[in-house]
Amino acid sequence: MASASATGKLSREEFRRQKDLDAARKAGTAPAALDEEGKAINPHIPQYIAQAPWYLDTGAPSLSHQRMPEYDRSADKLDNWYDRGVKAGPAAKKYRKGACENCGAMTHKRADCLERPRRRGARYTNKDIAQDEVIQDVASGYDAKRDRWNGYDPAEHKRVYEEYAAVEAARQKLREEEIDKQTTTDLAAVRKIAHTGKEKGEGPHDDDFGSSDEEDEDADKYAEAADAVGQKLDTKTRITVRNLRIREDTAKYLINLDPSSAYYDPKTRSMRDNPLKNVPPEEARFAGDNFMRFSGEAPEVQKLQLFAWNAAARGNDVHMNANPTQGQLLHQSFQHKKEQLKDITKSSILATYGGEEYLQKAPKELLQGQTEEYVEFSRTGQVIKGKERTAVRSKYPEDVHVNNHMAVWGSWYDPASGEWGYACCHSTTHLSYCTGEAGIEAAQASSAQRLLASSLSSSTISEQPPAPNDAAEERKKKAEELYSKKRLGEGEVALNNERLAQAIQEEKKRKARGEDADTDERFGKRQKGGQSGSSEVTQEELEAYRMNRRMTEDPMANYVDTDA
Repeated sequence: MASASATGKLSREEFRRQKDLDAARKAGTAPAALDEEGKAINPHIPQYIAQAPWYLDTGAPSLSHQRMPEYDRSADKLDNWYDRGVKAGPAAKKYRKGACENCGAMTHKRADCLERPRRRGARYTNKDIAQDEVIQDVASGYDAKRDRWNGYDPAEHKRVYEEYAAVEAARQKLREEEIDKQTTTDLAAVRKIAHTGKEKGEGPHDDDFGSSDEEDEDADKYAEAADAVGQKLDTKTRITVRNLRIREDTAKYLINLDPSSAYYDPKTRSMRDNPLKNVPPEEARFAGDNFMRFSGEAPEVQKLQLFAWNAAARGNDVHMNANPTQGQLLHQSFQHKKEQLKDITKSSILATYGGEEYLQKAPKELLQGQTEEYVEFSRTGQVIKGKERTAVRSKYPEDVHVNNHMAVWGSWYDPASGEWGYACCHSTTHLSYCTGEAGIEAAQASSAQRLLASSLSSSTISEQPPAPNDAAEERKKKAEELYSKKRLGEGEVALNNERLAQAIQEEKKRKARGEDADTDERFGKRQKGGQSGSSEVTQEELEAYRMNRRMTEDPMANYVDTDA
């Protein structure tokens, strides 16, 4: 260990042997060092802990400098103190040499005597020799010597408290006697005046003066001298000491314990912001000092104070606290003159430059969209009484026409291509430029060409080209045939019973052969094999397919009645 080394500087060889020994002790191959009590020292203890300071170093391995020194703890009790006023036995009969010359006690000298100095001391009279005090040697510890209340007797404060309570009771009794004396004198004067009026026949003939109005007025007069609740009031000096706050109220800093909430200043006991932000200030118990500062008549008082300061700065004798009535009247006069000057300035500017019509505002209900007009609705939403309100428009822009269009996007639908476009030009390109009637004609021509191209694949056209009007009617007729409800299997369709029966038989044969392909595959086979002159599926074949179709989603499709 480091403490085992000599106090002098080690040589290089000694330092190397010391390091090897420490490493062997940590590895467990060498025995651990022993202290003065024969206890083993842990070799893994750091050097700054195991090494003793220079003023406690004994030159041998030891950890005694890290242990608490032992001492007598019985003397360190806080209740060990001198016995006050304890005397040692009976008093002496004669003065003893070396005793106090004033009282005759042997435990102190004349300079330290606590008795009243006698005219002739006990040294010369040998009378009233005081008893000797008990001299105690109290061994106080560290805490007892620094305890400022050590040896204090609470009974002494009880005696002081009783003395002050007696003085306060005497003062209260004297106050009540003065009030009773004054009340008795006034009541006697009132009774005397009442008796005088009764003898003259002027006052009411009532012997009970305790319920008179004069006595009630006197009671109200002397009620001002009573003590108010929560105050310490002296009726003579009129000094009032109010409590700082009611103790039942919750402190401001306890409303919200979040450290990131409103800041509380403990010195001034102020919290300017609202500690509860999610609660409206009108519903909160405490909304902050700033809320009280800017609510009620507080802003008016601030304006009045600002006016007083500005007036005093200009040399006027205005002070809000010295003469508040004068300040209030001057402020009202100042506001009135300010409004008059503003109206005169406005009238002169309008008379010079004009433009009064631009200052006229619309009604408030039109500007803010609010009205107090009564409207009554029925259960179905119909207006029974009052004016019907306008429908609320959406947040998206409505009736906005761009690129010379007369209609909005999506106002027209092309059934041939299944796209949306503009109704003014039948253009299906978004944000395109409007072409008007020319665009409509071009869109109709392109649609007719698409219909014509689709019809050429299913049927042949005549060799002689028809007239232009006949071509348009032909294209229109073809479009109706291709996109009619009858072709799509909707609407009222007239079926041929013989063809329907034949189609049902063919469908059953196909089911028996195991062919369960859909209608598109059947149509493709018919077109390739050339089984029929027309490649289209007839209404009878479609109805037969529907009647024999397997309903996989039907829960009763595979039901078998086993009871029958």
